[in-house]
Amino acid sequence: MFDDVATQSLQVALSGLAMRQRVTANNIANIQTPGFHAGKVQFENALQSAIANGASPDAARPTVAQSLEPTQLNGNNVNLDEETLSNVDTGLRYQLALHAMDSKFGLISDALKGGA
Repeated sequence: MFDDVATQSLQVALSGLAMRQRVTANNIANIQTPGFHAGKVQFENALQSAIANGASPDAARPTVAQSLEPTQLNGNNVNLDEETLSNVDTGLRYQLALHAMDSKFGLISDALKGGA
């Protein structure tokens, strides 16, 4: 009942978005650390590809890649503006995915109660 493509996709999305929030927080925390390179979480393309190819969405795992942004004089490449926008965007996407999951379980709960 909970292993359909939609539920699996939402679980992967929530996991990837949560990881992105952690990586963004780490990037911001290290904004003044010399030589620190920001991380970027990627999972959307893998998830989209898995769904399009009929594979299980569980096969799409979030990965962290090093940012290719230019570095400052101290070797750090964290861009506070980009990280702030990413944080807001990720938070909104997480809320949307969580609402979708909540709605899905609400429908199942209603069905089990007999629509009452």
